[in-house]
Amino acid sequence: MDILVTLAITSGSRGISEQQLTTEKTTMARRNKTSLGEDFVGVVALFPWWVGVALAVAFYIILHLVGMQQVSTDAKPEQVGTMLTQTFVKAFANVGQYLVPALCLLGAGISVWKRQKRQNLLTNAAQSDAADVLDGISWHEFELLVGEAFRMRGYAVTETGGGGADGGIDLILTKGSEKFLVQCKQWKAFKVGVQIVRELYGVMAAKGAAGGFVVTSGRFTEEAEEFATGRNIQLVDGAKLHGMIRQALNARGQRPTPMPERPAPVQARAVAGTTEVTCPRCSKPMVKRTAKRGPNQGGVFWGCPAYPKCNGIRPIV
Repeated sequence: MDILVTLAITSGSRGISEQQLTTEKTTMARRNKTSLGEDFVGVVALFPWWVGVALAVAFYIILHLVGMQQVSTDAKPEQVGTMLTQTFVKAFANVGQYLVPALCLLGAGISVWKRQKRQNLLTNAAQSDAADVLDGISWHEFELLVGEAFRMRGYAVTETGGGGADGGIDLILTKGSEKFLVQCKQWKAFKVGVQIVRELYGVMAAKGAAGGFVVTSGRFTEEAEEFATGRNIQLVDGAKLHGMIRQALNARGQRPTPMPERPAPVQARAVAGTTEVTCPRCSKPMVKRTAKRGPNQGGVFWGCPAYPKCNGIRPIV
């Protein structure tokens, strides 16, 4: 709800459309509608893959032993309740010894997939123009990218998903005994205002955090920058995030392959009576697209047909 309130307040001064508010509301609803099994898998996926495997083995052994226990059928009237409880526990253990480990292994698999996805996002972001790569990913990928960037800077990162009782915090960082809070705003068409920074400052005080970060793919208003000055809040825009990613990769000895910030304009060439332009990244024939958001909204450009797996673009000349 706090995200909707923030958007409603900001819309008065920044001109957010009703469609954007509806999209944010739908996103929150999807986040909140999860089953117990999905929540369990999600928690396991937060840990390294080997933790999920270890949990699968542990749960199987424990539940298997519980399922092998005999339930007395010779119970006295006052022991009927205990017998029914034992019967229920045994039945659950017999099913759970296979189901729970399977959920743990699923969480471990998701953990591996997320780790690989973060690495790919980091590599693409380091090799590409910051504005290009950040505008071409989803809000969830943006949070994964930000989390991995902080992780490579030595922070332990917990992904909360934002919203709810945590005050809209997307990431919780820890380094030593200190805790830092992060809000991610993939806002492309307008600047992040002071209200967002004020909210983060209030949550920091309530949770006893040592500091906080607001990270956006766009920019911040002057009021937001003035409010953050003198407080332990760092504002990270798209350009700073791009630099932070490259710096983290360089510190790890993983220097990205240098690439031009934007592919050079090319003339479309005629091939067998058709017009064909190849993607600068994967060499696939490109298609004409129209920018729906951002500063180039309404503009036409060449886009890779493999998007979002490939974010290659070329300007049309």
